[in-house]
Amino acid sequence: MAELKNDRFLRALLREPVDRTPVWMMRQAGRYLPEYRETRAQAGDFMSLCKNPKLACEVTLQPLERYDLDAAILFSDILTIPDAMGLGLYFETGEGPRFKKVVRTEEDVDALLQPDVVNDLDYVLAAVREIRSELKGRVPLIGFSGSPWTLGTYMVEGGSSKDFRHIKEMMYARPEVMHKLLGKLADAVTLYLNEQILAGAQAVQIFDTWGGALSGPMYQEFSLAYMTRIVKGLIREHDGRRIPAILFTKNGGQWLEAMAESGAEALGLDWTTEIGDARRRVGDRVALQGNMDPSVLYAPAERIRAEVARILESFGTGNGHVFNLGHGIHQFVDPSAAGVFVDAVHELSAEYHR
Repeated sequence: MAELKNDRFLRALLREPVDRTPVWMMRQAGRYLPEYRETRAQAGDFMSLCKNPKLACEVTLQPLERYDLDAAILFSDILTIPDAMGLGLYFETGEGPRFKKVVRTEEDVDALLQPDVVNDLDYVLAAVREIRSELKGRVPLIGFSGSPWTLGTYMVEGGSSKDFRHIKEMMYARPEVMHKLLGKLADAVTLYLNEQILAGAQAVQIFDTWGGALSGPMYQEFSLAYMTRIVKGLIREHDGRRIPAILFTKNGGQWLEAMAESGAEALGLDWTTEIGDARRRVGDRVALQGNMDPSVLYAPAERIRAEVARILESFGTGNGHVFNLGHGIHQFVDPSAAGVFVDAVHELSAEYHR
């Protein structure tokens, strides 16, 4: 494959020197871009877009045509694994993801298919190969998966949830069943991420969207333990380079010290944790990724630049910072605001890397 022309993102994850702080945006290929909406309409629906490698490649690259980003992230969905386990993923307009089958009993867990990643999720791996080919070494490609706990919440609840009633009932009343489910998911996620790496992903991120809904002890036992298990099972060297892993638990700032022991190279921060405080807590054990509130992008350009400057100053000089939003970019953001954000990071960060 083509030699990497811009490896700033990968070097920052490994806490190596860079000339500027690298930047990318969670959900950077998404509904805020008119070109994305056109391609999605062409595909017919969201899952048809995910399952078409050429169109998934097209939307992955769209933000790179607009912005000077330091990484591309595979366009897919975190729920591809439960779908491959036989639960029948579909999307209701205005309701988000739903499953035709839910997992509520030990029998349901036992009945789950262990996905054959190479065949059942071949469309994802084909997209990774296509994107790497089309990138031509421009920037690194990030692969990803949902965490076992987050995938489990959707599988047990049957979709999105506000109170996590069913999965928390399982966790507290039948923890052995919960652990059996999470173990199956951890094995599947490990295989899935490793196949993404073999197909061309140069870093991987585990999205633990709902880990922050847990109490501290439950987070350690039912979320972090399984992410740690995944990290330990990942391919860490490929094509002569280290493959960094990023853990992102939304609302997980209180557990950074424990997360830093997971073996991952970097931790993602949401906007509720001050990045300077996070750096003082974890020291040089891991790089940090984040963490501007996505809603800042509704503000005028000078306010966006001021917030970028504040976060850079909070992190301070030295290595190990990947700039990102604290969660995915909102669909109603003006695309020009994202350009202000990306340019501000590159322009204002140079002084922190002399």
